[in-house]
Amino acid sequence: MSLSKFFHPFEFMEHPQLEPEVKRAILASWASDASAVEGQPDLRRPAGASEPVRFDDIMSAMRTLDNREA
Repeated sequence: MSLSKFFHPFEFMEHPQLEPEVKRAILASWASDASAVEGQPDLRRPAGASEPVRFDDIMSAMRTLDNREA
């Protein structure tokens, strides 16, 4: 499965084939400084993404995932 079709953190949250730990790993990689947009610390550009993603949106998706598992 290609993750490049997902452009926003909440797009894959409901994907039935992705386990919560896989979703968490994807979100962590998106939040990583390795995906940071130079000079714009609030933005990340995950590999294959055509548009930057807000760090706050990534963290919000992570909290949503955590709340579902609680």
